Amino acid sequence: VQLQASGGGLVQAGGSLRLSCVGSDRTFSRRAMGWFRQAPGKDREFVAAIHATDGRTDYAASVKGRFSISRANGENKVYLQMNNVKPEDTAVYVCAAAAGAWPYNLSGHYPYWGQGTLVTVSS
Repeated sequence: VQLQASGGGLVQAGGSLRLSCVGSDRTFSRRAMGWFRQAPGKDREFVAAIHATDGRTDYAASVKGRFSISRANGENKVYLQMNNVKPEDTAVYVCAAAAGAWPYNLSGHYPYWGQGTLVTVSS
């Protein structure tokens, strides 16, 4: 499974940004998808995940109410809508495909990773 993320950039605090990730594999619609991020000098952390088919989602506490994950299986795409962004959201954001349908929040359940897209939030 190959994944390609896009949509990162520079945004002011309080603004919005939408990240996209497209998958190349026919199994995309059978896999949960997740977004993770890694800030400079910090470990990678879970951001959001979505079930393969039933719309069930999970969010990190730090982004709940501000970020929204969605997917379009017909297009092999997953999105991360980021609203009311904060300087602490600055990180490289990476999309990942899970081994199965359940939206786990642990990176170990995601064997397939795309390259990152950098999000920088200025204060």
